[in-house]
Amino acid sequence: MIDQKNLLSQITEISFTVNDLNLYLDTHPLDENALDAFKDAMTQRKQLLQTYADNFEPLTMNCICPDTNNKTKTLTKYPDQRHFTWCDGPLPWEGGAF
Repeated sequence: MIDQKNLLSQITEISFTVNDLNLYLDTHPLDENALDAFKDAMTQRKQLLQTYADNFEPLTMNCICPDTNNKTKTLTKYPDQRHFTWCDGPLPWEGGAF
C-alpha cells in the first residue's frame, strides 16, 4: 500500500525543484546541465502526480480522467460509476493526507 503522506511529500519536494530550475532557466536558458535536470525533474514530477491520482485523487487538472479516477473507491459518492472527480474525498490541503 502506498503511503499517501510520503507520496505527497515527494511531490512537494520535486515540485520545489522544478520551480527552482524554472527560475534559474529563465535567466540561463542555454545551461545544458540545468536543462537536463529540469527534464528529469519534470518527468519524475509527472510520474509522482500520476501515481497519486491513480491511488488517491488528482492534484492537477492534467491528472483528471473520468475513466480511471479513484480506482480505490474510497470516499467516493459514485462507486463503480464513471464520473468527473477532483473532490471525492478531502484533498491534501483540506487535511486529507494527514
